[in-house]
Amino acid sequence: MKSYKIVITGPFNAGKTAFIHTISDIAMVTTERRISDPGVATAGKSETTVAMDYGQKRLGDALLHLYGTPGQARFEFMWSILAREMDAFVLLVDSTDKVSLLDAKQVMWQFRKQAKVPYVVAANKQDHRAALPPAEIRRLLAVSKDVTVMPCVAHEKESVLRILEHVRRLLR
Repeated sequence: MKSYKIVITGPFNAGKTAFIHTISDIAMVTTERRISDPGVATAGKSETTVAMDYGQKRLGDALLHLYGTPGQARFEFMWSILAREMDAFVLLVDSTDKVSLLDAKQVMWQFRKQAKVPYVVAANKQDHRAALPPAEIRRLLAVSKDVTVMPCVAHEKESVLRILEHVRRLLR
């Protein structure tokens, strides 16, 4: 069985922890902690990842090791640690938060700098009325046509599975 390291990254509140939790075949390892900075807190979110999340997903003859990064800039030092030896990454963005796309662009740039590996942009929260369509996300992030931008709902297993199956195809 071939093993791959896939990093799930993106800005704060994009849904990285939910993405891994939804699809992992094992009990997810998480480093969620209570948000201590009231300026960062957001409605309905009381915890944030401070180091990483970890899960696994078997897809056919492949074992995907899923590493979720923290999204807050103050934990950026973890990004380079988690990016070591990655085979691909998923940039998860919050389709309902246009302002956070500036942060997503920075995260994407940082990970592309780490290694020349394939990646996918997952436009999360597509089940919300205010979600921008993937084509608009592509335009705002200035993503080239050779990078796939896919709709995603991180709490729906089928949606997350579609993203990971696409990533697996890129690794062949």
